[in-house]
Amino acid sequence: MFSIAQEGDSGFLRVDVNSRSNQFPIEDAVVDIASQSEPERILEELTTDSSGQTEEIALPAPSVELSLEPQDLRPYSEYQITVRAPGFEPLVIEGSEILAGVLSRQPVSLQPLEPGAAPTDIFIPDHTLYGEYPPKIPEAEIKPMNESGEIVLSKVVVPEFIIVHDGVPSDTSAPDYYIPYRDYIKNVASSEIYATWPEEAITANVLAIQSFTLNRVYTEWYRNKGYPFTITSSTAYDQKFIYERNLFQTISRIVDDIFDNYLSLPDVRQPIFTQYCDGHRVSCPGWMTQWGSCDLAERGYGAIDIIRHFYGSEMYINSAEQVEGIPSSWPGYNLDIGSYGQPVRTIQEQLNTIADVYTSIPTVVVDGIYGENTQAAVRRFQEIFGLTPDGITGRNTWYRISQLYVALARLAEF
Repeated sequence: MFSIAQEGDSGFLRVDVNSRSNQFPIEDAVVDIASQSEPERILEELTTDSSGQTEEIALPAPSVELSLEPQDLRPYSEYQITVRAPGFEPLVIEGSEILAGVLSRQPVSLQPLEPGAAPTDIFIPDHTLYGEYPPKIPEAEIKPMNESGEIVLSKVVVPEFIIVHDGVPSDTSAPDYYIPYRDYIKNVASSEIYATWPEEAITANVLAIQSFTLNRVYTEWYRNKGYPFTITSSTAYDQKFIYERNLFQTISRIVDDIFDNYLSLPDVRQPIFTQYCDGHRVSCPGWMTQWGSCDLAERGYGAIDIIRHFYGSEMYINSAEQVEGIPSSWPGYNLDIGSYGQPVRTIQEQLNTIADVYTSIPTVVVDGIYGENTQAAVRRFQEIFGLTPDGITGRNTWYRISQLYVALARLAEF
């Protein structure tokens, strides 16, 4: 249901509200939406459901054509979101971005009320393809591995969390954020490219972002230099991460599908350090250009063809050997009506734990049989967390259920 009817192009917004102290959803939070240019004029007042989510609403956005080629006009609209809930500090988010034809999900974490605590507002700066940011300082595509005392992982692992330093490496005043790996990739991709681009262009860019990130993880790049973080938010050193920015659904679904992939070259163990630039304001021979990837996708190139066009014909897509923080790996086949055995039992047990917090997910009998009740619970989970709501536990649904189960089980220990 879209409660604002608009003429011309529209984008879509849903707000997800939880508690910063335990990540539990907050029901009956009041969410006011206003244009950033007219913050006093409320366009819509929404209320969150038992999953901490508002309904989806349509909001005016510039023509989709503006986001498909380089130009000086801003191709997205900006909104101010104010959230209030009993027992929590109110929060204002400025600059939440809406692109035509795309669903944006704005995460909101409210701080429980504390005497004397000052409310903290969130400001989302310009998208990197529109605003001015420092270009990437070039580094070697393959990092040397023969330095004395160097820390290097023995295999490629998808970490449970990325520690993001929100500034240049030497800025000791900048905060560090512990961000779930997939959320980090979604954040960077939503900050670096436009979600209106063809799917193959988005996929190529997500692969480059993931390979870049996993190279930092694998080589322990910053820890070898004495820093306590994985990566920075500086475009001069790494990729743009924007704390609490909105995430676009077209990007999120692609990340969920390929989150453990990265880019490899023959006889090179480490993920390739796939640097890139916009290709419009900044040129970068030998790297992928973001606008160039969009152009190639519009001309019919697939994601791997785009990758090889920029990085060379030997580049191929690889998969990480391990996903941290997951108690049981995906069994290698989809679970659906008629499936049975321990993998089904595992999913049933994990869904019941999640349903204690997300109460709109129906609880199921833990019998190891994938019946209609289990299918309904999976479908509701998928609806809440932005996955394709088909009721089938495929690879990405399995890992998303496991990720949330581990987070909730860990909280229950305290």
